[in-house]
Amino acid sequence: MNLPPMQQQGPGVMPQVPQQPGPGTPQQAQQLQPQIQQPQEKLDNISKVKSLITPLRESLSLTLKTAAQTLHQNSLVDVGSLKGVDMAVPRFDKNMEEFYSICDQIELHLKTSIECLAQGTASQRYLPLPVALTRTDPLPSQEGAALTYPQYLATVRAQVGFAKEVHDMLVGAAQNVSPGE
Repeated sequence: MNLPPMQQQGPGVMPQVPQQPGPGTPQQAQQLQPQIQQPQEKLDNISKVKSLITPLRESLSLTLKTAAQTLHQNSLVDVGSLKGVDMAVPRFDKNMEEFYSICDQIELHLKTSIECLAQGTASQRYLPLPVALTRTDPLPSQEGAALTYPQYLATVRAQVGFAKEVHDMLVGAAQNVSPGE
């Protein structure tokens, strides 16, 4: 669990620590339960994006608070109320980096989801038969209803071979069209 760093508002001020519910509250029990179950379940990309929304909100909130504190302290220094060396400035850059990191994770999961959908669509278009991943021997009762995994691999190899032959024919044709180059 990522906890935001402790922030100080100035000299002689107690650090602010984000408030967490007490150890015996039902809210904390609800928060711990999904965290315990997550490693056991393999989440899809959309579920991962949904799970990153709350940390994204918290990170954005913390980043904006840090920016406001930094601006306020800088304005006090500019006015002359505070000296710049005596105060502890919150780390805006680290908070911003954490925010961008979560944004990048969300972007990667969404891009992966788009690629999975495109691959699934292409698979349905070019190989409409389902693949039985649990069996490696042909199913006698369901001949033609589903491909076994070895049959699927053979089909994929044949498709790759055909694509290579078409590519080679196109390259040969292009060389015959322009023999001087």
